[in-house]
Amino acid sequence: MKIPAEQNIESENRVILVKRTNPRADPERGEYLFEELRELTKTAGYVPAGELTQTRFPDSRYQLGRGKIEELAELVRIKKAEKVIFYNKLSTIQLFNISEICGCQVIDKFQLILEIFAKRATTRRSKLQVELARLRYEVPRAKAIVSLLKKEEKAGFMGLGDYEDAYELDLKKRITRIENELKSAEKDDESLRAFRHRKGFSLVCLAGYTNAGKSTLFNAIVDESVEAQNLLFTTLVPTTRALDLGGRKALLTDTVGFIEDLPHWLVDAFKSTLDEIFLSDLILLVVDVSEKPEIILQKLSTSHDTLWDRIQGVPMITVLNKTDLLEASELEAVMEEIGYMAPNPVFISAKEKVGMQELKAEIIKHLPAWSFYSFSLPNSEKGMSILSWLYDEGIVHSVEYGKRISVDYEARTEILNRIKSLEQDIDE
Repeated sequence: MKIPAEQNIESENRVILVKRTNPRADPERGEYLFEELRELTKTAGYVPAGELTQTRFPDSRYQLGRGKIEELAELVRIKKAEKVIFYNKLSTIQLFNISEICGCQVIDKFQLILEIFAKRATTRRSKLQVELARLRYEVPRAKAIVSLLKKEEKAGFMGLGDYEDAYELDLKKRITRIENELKSAEKDDESLRAFRHRKGFSLVCLAGYTNAGKSTLFNAIVDESVEAQNLLFTTLVPTTRALDLGGRKALLTDTVGFIEDLPHWLVDAFKSTLDEIFLSDLILLVVDVSEKPEIILQKLSTSHDTLWDRIQGVPMITVLNKTDLLEASELEAVMEEIGYMAPNPVFISAKEKVGMQELKAEIIKHLPAWSFYSFSLPNSEKGMSILSWLYDEGIVHSVEYGKRISVDYEARTEILNRIKSLEQDIDE
């Protein structure tokens, strides 16, 4: 049993953190995963009062061995903890059995993430997404939950023999209602994305493992001030702002971060949010390059696994953040180990606003191609009106006024085709 040094804990949100490790697992990786649980716990506002680990294969009734659970119960009592948080996924039976012995609430890592999401959900859509994730988490456990409730109550609970089916049916109805409402919001998103493309905007999205510094980069590159903290899942609601690329019009969106082993029901619940990434023109994959190479590789792997099947050829820039924390030789050594997993690398320090111009230059290089076109317009009220529209849709490199207005112009193919069509209409 590992108990950290005594702390002056006055908070009532005391929790005990627990992790079971498989005997054949890498100990260093196990410690990294436990550290991630500590960070999640801090983000949720809890105060870790003790820790317990065990190396063994899972027990079907308690996850840990029965003796270790009794040790956990004693630790809960000594530390006056109000909750136990397991890193490992717990079955409904395990949750019930452990809480019975420990005398307090027991949750696992995924329930902890749901708690964090619920606290950070500020919009109706994000609240619906969190509720959808919670319901999907609960459906496969519905029968077991009712069975355990009956055991807690007395015989004849609810007076209905088929209450399990009714409870499960109610959950599924609520899921369908929320899914329909979110699909309606997705259609609005698709319309907005199409409108932005028609207006000549390229869509750029920040993605990456949670706490890689995405929000700090967002603030640095668009000169904004969205919330940026050294906590996991700081960004839950996507934020979009105009990105100045020297004439090219782009919109940059900051999105929710990834985390390892996210269950499919949680990813699916946030589909409309993740679509901001999947349907963008360019992805900036942000990485904390100050971490150990093996951790960076694991986080890159998690990010690529989340993205790869759904981005359908969208180009990606690997933005290696927090370079201010490394010497040049250290950075070079890290790149030797992770370079093969980091396409189109750009080195920055979002905190110090270093590397922003180099990043913008790389973004322009990977945006959908624009073409040059030289043409003339009648020097009339209608020609001046079209010229005004051109400034909104692309880059006007030069204008000369004579009998006609000569223009050197750069824009997307769709805009150039429309200009050619307008030329014919005006000259006819």
